[in-house]
Amino acid sequence: MNGRTVHWLDAMRTQLWPLPTFSVVVAVALGTVLPVLDAAVDGQLPRRVSVLLFSGGPEAAASVLQAISGSLITVTSLTFSLTVVTLQLASSQFSPRLLRTFTSDRFVHATLALFLAAFAFALSVLRSVRREDGATTAFVPEISVTVAFVLAMVSVIGLVLFLAHLTREIRVETMMQRVGRETRETIDRVFPPDRPTQGPAPGPGPGAIPVRSTRSGFLTSVDRDALVQAAVEASVVLRIDREPGCFLVEGVPFATAWPVVPGAVLPAPIREKLSEDVNAAVATGTERTNVQDVGFGFRQLVDVAARALSPGINDPTTAVHVIGHLSVLLCRLATRSPGPEQVTDDEGRVRVIIVLPVLGDFLDLCLDQPRQYGAADPTVAKHLLLLLQELAWCDPQDSYGKEIREHLGRMRDAINAVDQPPADRRRLLDTVQTIGTTPPLG
Repeated sequence: MNGRTVHWLDAMRTQLWPLPTFSVVVAVALGTVLPVLDAAVDGQLPRRVSVLLFSGGPEAAASVLQAISGSLITVTSLTFSLTVVTLQLASSQFSPRLLRTFTSDRFVHATLALFLAAFAFALSVLRSVRREDGATTAFVPEISVTVAFVLAMVSVIGLVLFLAHLTREIRVETMMQRVGRETRETIDRVFPPDRPTQGPAPGPGPGAIPVRSTRSGFLTSVDRDALVQAAVEASVVLRIDREPGCFLVEGVPFATAWPVVPGAVLPAPIREKLSEDVNAAVATGTERTNVQDVGFGFRQLVDVAARALSPGINDPTTAVHVIGHLSVLLCRLATRSPGPEQVTDDEGRVRVIIVLPVLGDFLDLCLDQPRQYGAADPTVAKHLLLLLQELAWCDPQDSYGKEIREHLGRMRDAINAVDQPPADRRRLLDTVQTIGTTPPLG
């Protein structure tokens, strides 16, 4: 599955309308066809089956269907209102970047689909109920009315389950677990366990040209196969200089290409074709996504921590919990091989270089803001130090010792710069010294 397909599927997953719209179409079709089946088997069903079906007349059937359709559209409005309130709460209380976790919630999609399907089915069946007059005979679609009744009962149960689900989803712990799970999946997708260690990447040679972006937006994903094909056709080595999650600006270079043959000059038609192919191989959007952007999950969690440490909210406990989730993700990355990716052609030659963040970049993202806002809180500062210690334990080869020691130094400076009780400062500085002098575990 190429990057563009994954991007499209992710875009559909975060939209509220596809599943409810599909359910309405299916319900209308079923509400049109099922009464025809009712008419065909009218009076021919066995007694043990007919006793389970609706047994009222046309007036009762119409009343039941009207009550179902009227109540369900009201319940749907209530459900949608609760969802909007939840989105507003998540945006103001935690982070606007957490809205994707709610709009991609399949339980919300399924609940809205159930309510709208039951409403549309009851309304469609209502059209087929006929009262007896001089020109027509009475007709009650017993099977269809029974199905509408069952859908209404299932919708009541769905409403109860939705309320229980909503109260669980708005808890910050649930959101952090969900973001952590999605980020771990992205790490496994971008930096799989079997990813080989990347050697030094070739640099631009003579005749290198910039590739300009033809549109603006967040870089969400790249299609590796399409990039390799474009590089082979143009006989160049291509480097994507922007990481997934960066914002591309129309007319600004985001990639570099240079001829495979040193000293060769790319003709204008090949340069134009290469620019078109490269731009077609990258997907952009109005917001960051988890498709190939590993840093997006870190950004979401750090935003929650920064918001929790703000004077207006002052919730250091939430920040401490976020630091724990960040430590889990960093330790997972420490066992992988993050960094730029080199993609080869069929002959094993490097054709495409995709710039990806290294662990030091993630460490900066995780610690810079929490350290700035939380260094004055002894508990937050202690857990920031514990994060570095846990990362050191997960790095027995001391591959990232330089980055860890650098952040220990920043933590020491931040602790000395804030106003803290002497005992707390001394304890934190002792922890810095212990982590800095403890050898990595073998």
